[in-house]
Amino acid sequence: MGSLAFQAGTPGAAGVRLNNDPLPGVLMVTRLRELSDSELVGRTRKGDEDAFGVLVERYMRASYAVAFSVTGRHEDAQDAAQESLLVALERLDECRSPEKFAGWLMTIVRNRARNLVRREVLRDTDQVPETTSSRTPTPDRELETVELRESLGDAHSLPEIQRQIVLLHDLEGWKHREIAERLELPSGTVRSHLHFARKALRSALEALRPHDNDEAVG
Repeated sequence: MGSLAFQAGTPGAAGVRLNNDPLPGVLMVTRLRELSDSELVGRTRKGDEDAFGVLVERYMRASYAVAFSVTGRHEDAQDAAQESLLVALERLDECRSPEKFAGWLMTIVRNRARNLVRREVLRDTDQVPETTSSRTPTPDRELETVELRESLGDAHSLPEIQRQIVLLHDLEGWKHREIAERLELPSGTVRSHLHFARKALRSALEALRPHDNDEAVG
């Protein structure tokens, strides 16, 4: 699958094409980054691709985190996140509450990621040869993915919603209020999920550690 033309976190990520002088374009993107989601959605609907580029920059990593919580695989999560952003662009008129764009987008990401997992299951049952594709993470994200897995322990023992909340909070640094607003959950529910998720992860990590008493008995 092809990648989006703009990559988050890089200069000119919004696909500036105002003129041949890069400075005005950079200044325009800087101003766009100060706008709310609702304002950026409105500008995108009027044909401003730079505005959607800022939305991509703002939510690409969060989309990846939510997709990863479902798929558990770097490449699948990356594909699901990018595909979801393209779908969001195509269906932007269906976003009835632009101020809730993030929650609407995360719903698309979850659905796309689940569909991808289902496709992978069907593909496995058809016994596709192992040589058809490689699942080796790209070097620029391999270290980050390894560190994420180590920090979260056996995250896939958690319910999906708890994985999403832990990833958004611990990987992306989203606050409880932000997660609640964008996943459309009560703030108390977010805090509760995070608490029980961390408790479960601590228990999983404890179970993996060697017991001093066992060693002493030998």
